[in-house]
Amino acid sequence: MNLRQLVRKSDTEWWLPRVGKMHVPGIIFATEDLLHGMDDKVAEQVANVAALPGIVTASFAMPDAHWGYGFPIGGVGAFDPDAGGVVSAGGVGFDISCGVRTIRAGLSVDEVRPRLESLADALFRRVPCGVGSTSRVHLGPADLDDLMLRGARWAVEHGHGATTDLAFMEEQGTIAGADPDAVSAEAKHRQRDQLGTLGSGNHYLEAQAVAQIHDEEIAAAYGLRKGDVVLSVHCGSRGMGHQIGTDYLKTMLAKSKESGIDLPERELACARLDSDLGRRYLGAMRAGINCAMANREVITHFAREAFAEVFPSANLTLLYDVSHNTCKEEVHDVDGSPRRLFVHRKGATRAFGPGHADLPEAYRQVGQPVLVGGSMGTASYVLAGIGTGPAFASAVHGAGRTLSRHEATRRWKGKDIVHDLGSRGILIRSPSMRGLAEEAPGAYKDIDRVVDAARAARLAVIVAKLVPLACVKG
Repeated sequence: MNLRQLVRKSDTEWWLPRVGKMHVPGIIFATEDLLHGMDDKVAEQVANVAALPGIVTASFAMPDAHWGYGFPIGGVGAFDPDAGGVVSAGGVGFDISCGVRTIRAGLSVDEVRPRLESLADALFRRVPCGVGSTSRVHLGPADLDDLMLRGARWAVEHGHGATTDLAFMEEQGTIAGADPDAVSAEAKHRQRDQLGTLGSGNHYLEAQAVAQIHDEEIAAAYGLRKGDVVLSVHCGSRGMGHQIGTDYLKTMLAKSKESGIDLPERELACARLDSDLGRRYLGAMRAGINCAMANREVITHFAREAFAEVFPSANLTLLYDVSHNTCKEEVHDVDGSPRRLFVHRKGATRAFGPGHADLPEAYRQVGQPVLVGGSMGTASYVLAGIGTGPAFASAVHGAGRTLSRHEATRRWKGKDIVHDLGSRGILIRSPSMRGLAEEAPGAYKDIDRVVDAARAARLAVIVAKLVPLACVKG
């Protein structure tokens, strides 16, 4: 990225001053090294988001930001419905409610390592993954509508999850305001056989070891100790979310002119929050969020079955589940006054701080777990929300790509990745060697640097570092 267009405010905060149609400045949180690794499209997209109606304070980008559709991946923007604010399907993304959940296994690395091959095989056998993967859970029309309304609660009530998980999920597993009638027949059709599947791309199911504890007090509250084994799931709403995004982007683009919205970029097609189209999209998006939370719950159920095969004494308990492709209605302090805002987080994670009423009682004194997924073969992190962070309680979600999938497949071969990671004691299971090449660790930023930049920018506190043991990749 060309740094001459930015004003440096600190080692980790860089501003794009208001120019042209921008209503607010742009703010990018990153070190100078990370900025040099970002393409100029990130700054352009941050500026375009700042030109959308009703945006509040600033258009933000996280340290893992890279080019995306409309919003940058790692983009955050909050919009006020009382000031003509909008909701943008491109500001949520196609993989609605893609997110991460981390589960404590109740086992140590020393216990798991001797039977790691068996565990990897069991997880790969139990959890469907890859392009077009289908589940043993088939949804009829009535079940699907109920799922869209009830989210993870539906999964639990139908024997595909644990009631105790719900308290440790964003929105307790069910977001209100979902509208199945706002979801197209095609989107519903795509969901019928995908509940409990990982899909492809950067989605994964990974057994990990707690390698380092950075904050003993918070780690204790989260139930994490060095040498523990955890399981992390990264996936979203699968085909339904993608179809919802596709459907509404087309409609928003067609309706934007008659709504009097001057789009800075076609990919930022949007609708007023108080319009019929805006309300319908929010209802459909929330249905997608509920499907994603249910999906991760059913995957967890399948993973518990896999662990029970290999480690009958394992007791898998949910640490937390949080999304990073959403638009959420929240109250935030703006210039000393509380305001009801709709916060878009695209490739960014909600990071509520200590004392927030929406957090489980067990975490209320220390802040929300922020689960930062690594790329295959690299570390992941557990952070904690601060609450006084500068970007509407948002933080990073992962490492962020530096190379396209096409370029990654040109540089690496899947079989070589399997061999290289295997030589380091990391087991890989995947139905696609090409998919592994697309997700090569070298195609992503250095997650250690990304997380440290988030810490320095006071977006979150580092709690624990996780390293991979076995990864099931879509």
